Amino acid sequence: MRLTFRAPNRASVVNPCETNTQRYMQVKINKKLAVSIAAVVTVIYSGLLAAEGKVGITRSMKQFDGEINGKPITIKRNQDTTNKVRPAFAKTSRPCPPFCVQPMQLDPGVETIGELELIGYLKKMSEGDTSIILIDSRTPNWVAQGTIPGATNIPWTKLNPAKGADPISIGDILTGEFGAREMEGLWDFSSAKTLVLFCNGMWCGQSPNNIKNLLRFGYPSHKIKWYRGGMQNWENLGLTTTKP
Repeated sequence: MRLTFRAPNRASVVNPCETNTQRYMQVKINKKLAVSIAAVVTVIYSGLLAAEGKVGITRSMKQFDGEINGKPITIKRNQDTTNKVRPAFAKTSRPCPPFCVQPMQLDPGVETIGELELIGYLKKMSEGDTSIILIDSRTPNWVAQGTIPGATNIPWTKLNPAKGADPISIGDILTGEFGAREMEGLWDFSSAKTLVLFCNGMWCGQSPNNIKNLLRFGYPSHKIKWYRGGMQNWENLGLTTTKP
């Protein structure tokens, strides 16, 4: 019996190194393609969500529409699911003092509230309840960048004697804005409004300053509500803001 040996066909020789390299390159291409497809799908999906109004406030509330002081207001969340918070509220670290973390409760009688409770007060105001006022306690330069619809700006400096607020101007705010009455040198808060105050957030001392001064003047603590999250949380949730 005769054995014949043939040289292997060069084209049929498999180089393990070349095969691994080809497989690696193919995996990279597939990954890039998958990332590109995912990005396109995300954009399309975000667009569909926006078009259908799928970014609601709660399961049962897509948005709030009302009218306060004769002006229509709408509170809803940004429908763009790729939206990012403004840089002004993206900072995590500010010098303390003055930008120190505030406690959850400023006073035993002052209720700390969240976004849904605040919207609830806006709803009552829209339905004609004049015993409530939403107060933005920040300075005008901050308010100019955007505030919560329906809010009245009463800067913390206006109620602070240490910042130059005189008794007459403070009295004018208490009577003209808040519904208090001055009787024989004493303050009568029996008909005073419920005040819902906020500022820039849990690191901001402007609304706490207003609240502490109001308590010193004798304002009833049960008529003061504090939205601790302020504009920081409001904007993080993509809720509607308005400029004066």
